[in-house]
Amino acid sequence: MRLATLMLAAALAAPACAQTASGPEKATAAAGVAKPATRVPTEVRRLTILVRNMENSLKLYRDVMGLTINYDQKLTVSGVSLPAGQPGNPVRLVLLNGNDPFIGWIGLMEYSDPPLEASDPYPKRLKAGGHVLILDVDDAVKRCGMAKNVPGVHFTAEPRLQVYPGRNGGPDIKVMGCNFFDPDGTMIEMNQIIAQ
Repeated sequence: MRLATLMLAAALAAPACAQTASGPEKATAAAGVAKPATRVPTEVRRLTILVRNMENSLKLYRDVMGLTINYDQKLTVSGVSLPAGQPGNPVRLVLLNGNDPFIGWIGLMEYSDPPLEASDPYPKRLKAGGHVLILDVDDAVKRCGMAKNVPGVHFTAEPRLQVYPGRNGGPDIKVMGCNFFDPDGTMIEMNQIIAQ
């Protein structure tokens, strides 16, 4: 069973939708993405990742990526609505956010007494049902280098410039980024959109 429980496809999957150091409006306009004429019925709120070791995961998500903790609580779960662990399992749930106070959050959940069984073997390649968490950062080369120091991180691609065709005939989308599995097997693409 994969350790990640929810997918942030719409909010985090397209590098062109990410925020740059110049602000979200510039990145969106440059990428050819227009605000919908009418609101859609869904906001993509959060991806929650079930982790082996909370403190190690925080070294990556808080310390390397710079996300801010907005919730850190110990809870008891039923084992029913989220089909993991056992009824009455104690968990620690940490929620982190980037620049938006409502959408695009990352949740980290660690089960204890007993801990969840870990996926084995540790993934080296993605398969059907896998997922990629794409994050936009201020300095991809720097943060990719920092990620290498977190125990359990496995790199699949060093920082490099990638060029994607623009939307609707617009300019190419240039992205500096790296790819790696986090300590629990979630594939992460850490990107920085290069100004047009």
